[in-house]
Parts: sequence; structure tokens; C-alpha cells
Amino acid sequence: MTQRRRLSAAQSCSQSARQPGTLVAQEEDDDPTFTQPSTSQVQRGLDKLTTAQVDQKTAEVVQYFLVKDQKKIPIRRADLVKHVVKEYRNIYPEIMKRAVRTFDQVFGLKLVEIDSKNHTYILVNKLETVEGASPIKSPTNPKMGLLFVILSVIFMKGGVVRENLIWNTLKKLRVDPGEKHEEFGDVKKVVTDEFVRQRYLEYVRIPHTEPPEHEFRWGQRADMEVSKAKILEFMGQLHDQDPQSWSQQYREAHSTPSSTQASTSSQR
Repeated sequence: MTQRRRLSAAQSCSQSARQPGTLVAQEEDDDPTFTQPSTSQVQRGLDKLTTAQVDQKTAEVVQYFLVKDQKKIPIRRADLVKHVVKEYRNIYPEIMKRAVRTFDQVFGLKLVEIDSKNHTYILVNKLETVEGASPIKSPTNPKMGLLFVILSVIFMKGGVVRENLIWNTLKKLRVDPGEKHEEFGDVKKVVTDEFVRQRYLEYVRIPHTEPPEHEFRWGQRADMEVSKAKILEFMGQLHDQDPQSWSQQYREAHSTPSSTQASTSSQR
């Protein structure tokens, strides 16, 4: 199979639909002064506002989430309160309740809290949610094909790979991390910065290595958005091999989704 066909096949196995995920904290909550208001505080706050004022602030919150979600960057409560909610923080739970209802009824989206410590959220497409992750398919962004290749290598190699293996794999596909690519631009920056910030990948320094070496793992968003079963199908096509021949990966791909996955929380 040619290099172009390999990337094309990878792209055909990815999707822009979002699924629930988990996430480690990106940074410490920079708004420690915010305290979740009580039910009585919320009611007192609502009594001082008109319905139109609450609706307008809810619309601003919804718009903020939708704009930020375009780049798949997790949204922290601290940023939401600081930049959007502002003086309406005393009715924050009510605003979030209404925003959740709007996402659900108007956009078919679910708001998921993926970091309960720093209260970080992402939007997921509830209309396409099935048991665990759904296969990703038909990417609108060609970077998803690149990402799928990287995730495939990590999965097939047991979940952790040194970065040199990733770079060598991409070179075989004529995607050189040391050169500017006509489609992806700075490949290394896309992989180690953009995909990491989006929580598709974890890029971790290996302790006690000099010069420093790094390894890649799946990020928590990838754990929920990307179907491991679909990866095996892709690898089977690539190598003309039955996916079940990779017994360990096949068992993992078809196991029951972990009960430790993030739960939906809309009002924290």
C-alpha cells in the first residue's frame, strides 16, 4: 500500500464527532476565590435579575463554549467565570443548568466535566454516543489522519512508545518532523504541542535520560474519542491480516469500557 493510501486509509477511520473523555489537570485553578453558591444564594441572585438578563448571560456562556470547542481545547471553570460569567457568579449553577439544557435540546451536545479538581469541561456529541468510544470517521481536518496513525502505533506497541519510533514511522509516510509539511506545517509542533494540548496525546520526558528523551501515550480525550476496534481494522487492512491475530490488542479493543471514565457533571 502506498504512503498516500496509508494516510488516506487512516483518515477514513477518523471522525470529528466528539465523545466523552477524561483529563488530568492542565494547571492549577487560578480562581481560588470562587465558591460554589448555595441554593439560597442562587435564588436571592435570581430575584434581583430579570429573565432576559439570565437568558442573555446563558447565551454568552453557550457561545463561549461553542467557540472554544472548535479547537477542542478543554474549558476551565476559572476562565469561564473570569471572562464570561463575571458579576453573575452568584447564579453560576443556574446559568450552567440552562446552558446544559440548551446544548442538549438545541445542539445535541453534552457538557462533561473531565477534571473535578480544576473543574474542566468539554462538549461531546451525545447523538453519536454508543458504548464507550465510537469509531472516528470522515475527518474534516486532515490532521486527524495523522493523529490516527500515531495513536495506532502507540496502541499496537502496548500503549507507550519512545518518540523516535513515532518520528521514524512518520518519515516512512513521507511526513518528516524535521521539515515543514505542505499539509501539516510544523509536524513536530502539531504532534507535541497541539495534539497534547487537545489531550489526544501525552508527551512525557523519560526520567534520567541525557540528552532528554520522551515517550508518547494516548491522552484522555483519545481514550474516549478513538475506537481501538477501528484501529485494529485499519491495521488489518494495512497488513492484510485478521485483526484477531493481534490477540492482546483485540481483547483490549473489545473489552467493556472502564467504569472509571469521567462522569457527566453540569453544575460544578
